[in-house]
Amino acid sequence: MVLWIIFPISLSLVSFIGTWTVYGLAFTNNHVCSLTDWGSDNYCKGNQSTGCCLVPTISSSGTSAPENSLFTATINAGSFLFLLFSIFHHAHVMERHTCHSMLSRFALVFGVVAALGAFTAGNCNPGYLALLHYLGAAISFMCICFYTVLLTALTGKCSLTGYEKILYPLRIASTVVQTIVTICYTVLFAQDEYFYVHLSAIFEWMLSINLELFELSFAVEFCFFSSFMLSNLLSKREEEKPLMMTMS
Repeated sequence: MVLWIIFPISLSLVSFIGTWTVYGLAFTNNHVCSLTDWGSDNYCKGNQSTGCCLVPTISSSGTSAPENSLFTATINAGSFLFLLFSIFHHAHVMERHTCHSMLSRFALVFGVVAALGAFTAGNCNPGYLALLHYLGAAISFMCICFYTVLLTALTGKCSLTGYEKILYPLRIASTVVQTIVTICYTVLFAQDEYFYVHLSAIFEWMLSINLELFELSFAVEFCFFSSFMLSNLLSKREEEKPLMMTMS
């Protein structure tokens, strides 16, 4: 059903528009430094929080009011849509290629954990609950890396659309970028010098845009998705219950 393509498009647009709007508000209010300013002398150091701007990461953009409310709403919406995206894609694979059900289940687990990690990061303000925020963000980034790898592998193994010859190399490139940039971001984020911390912020925005494009590519799969596939997945789970009860 063609209308299902609205789902991956909505997921990408909510994340893209939401995060950049939050950054725009934070920059306008002088809460974060400019992404184009590589030599800022006005960035906050140590416990300094007034009269300075934070490094322009996605997280720091949503630290202060009023943009922190929009940041939380954006991450919550994106996390929920990503969770549904993971479930729907798994339902599609289970309907068309049950022989790869184990690989799809692994992908589903990483997708669910990534959504939960992002939800935790979005609801724990880094200015007050830094440990929980960065823990949730780290779990989310790590699981998204594995998730993109597994979905790319499924693209190579499963013919869901007939366009895999085009989608597969594009997703391989996107997955390689996601993995390399995640590693670079992690290493640079721990540095003290502003140039490297600023570079890590650039990498974080690259990760966000790359993931949004990766998700957007699944609009092709969702053209071939139907409500029956999801109901069939639920009915299969219901059929497994008597067997599980018998075995126990």
